[in-house]
Amino acid sequence: MTPERGAAPVDELARRVGHDFTDPTLLARAMAHRSWCAEHPGTTSNERLEFLGDAILGWVVADLAYRRFQDLTEGALTGVRKGVVNAVALAESARALGMGQFLLLGKGEDAAGGRDKASILSDAFEATIGALYIDGGPLVAAAFVERTVGAQMADVAQHLDHLDHKSRLQELAARAGLTPPIYRSEATGPDHAKEFVVHVDLDGESWGEGTGSSKKSAEQVAARQAAAELERRLTGA
Repeated sequence: MTPERGAAPVDELARRVGHDFTDPTLLARAMAHRSWCAEHPGTTSNERLEFLGDAILGWVVADLAYRRFQDLTEGALTGVRKGVVNAVALAESARALGMGQFLLLGKGEDAAGGRDKASILSDAFEATIGALYIDGGPLVAAAFVERTVGAQMADVAQHLDHLDHKSRLQELAARAGLTPPIYRSEATGPDHAKEFVVHVDLDGESWGEGTGSSKKSAEQVAARQAAAELERRLTGA
């Protein structure tokens, strides 16, 4: 499997990932989106590697959360896991590696901006974990997860009370193929009694509005409203 025009050679990605692959075709396959395979009969997409990588990712993150945050309850540990194991967060990890330039995409998907889509990037990131597991074993795959995803866990644990509605909205937006939420805020009133009004935009359109005594609480209200509306549209309810 060789990169098409527009995709960078995967040996550079291997360097960024930090593993010298015995079988470099595994990493190339991790970058192969089904749209590319549809245009290249006989090739294999990254979906099976993604399936494997997803399971490994869940195991490693659960293990890290359990060992690192011994004072957190089971519910809080679940919150930490959800905060780092979601399409938006994994796509950010993929972007940090510049993974978009290595993706193998069909012409239509490439033209539609597929190299920066959260769903495609997160799938490729999980597939990379699967490729590392097969080529280097569980310790190599776990070390990669700890270097990338694990680095975000402490920050997530400190902000668990602000994750619920905003994370849910990010997930729904990624599933719907929309741009990540943008929050616009303004404050009124004296310094000792400010009220914050926040609007949340998706694809340049306002989807929710919230008010609160702090910007973070107002963002949560706006995100909850936007998430409810987006979920309603996605499910047709």
